[in-house]
Amino acid sequence: MTYSDDLLRRILRNTRRIACVGVSMNPVRPSYYVARYLSLKGFHVVPVNPVHAGERLFGQTVVPDLASVEGAVDMVDIFRRPEFVPDIVDQALEHLPGLSVIWMQIGVQHAEAAAKAEARGVTVIQNRCPKIEYQRLFGELRMGGFNTGVISSRL
Repeated sequence: MTYSDDLLRRILRNTRRIACVGVSMNPVRPSYYVARYLSLKGFHVVPVNPVHAGERLFGQTVVPDLASVEGAVDMVDIFRRPEFVPDIVDQALEHLPGLSVIWMQIGVQHAEAAAKAEARGVTVIQNRCPKIEYQRLFGELRMGGFNTGVISSRL
């Protein structure tokens, strides 16, 4: 799947509130540090995980499912295996009016669920990470793909 940089940049500029489905409380898990990064960048991250419902993460209360999210959400970021995607997309379409983007993390794709969301006017991004795309598109990644914090040239 290819997505234009303009599309990804527009999504990231226009998104304010993200429901992060499958977020972990474990700081070494990708879902944790991606959600943390996005919250530090000013996105309002709603953590969604039934195992940790009621706990606090990044200053927000973890909710068990998308039906429990209060208020509007611009993006649903999915950190679940592909077989769980159809149910998540169905919940999102049913309970989140005004949703504009469903984003599936690296390794997560589901053509039928994506087509269903797109038929309802929702933009779908698959097999990408919003943290990586944000860093790449807004100048936080170096050519090697990561920011080492080390200046490598000498005067």
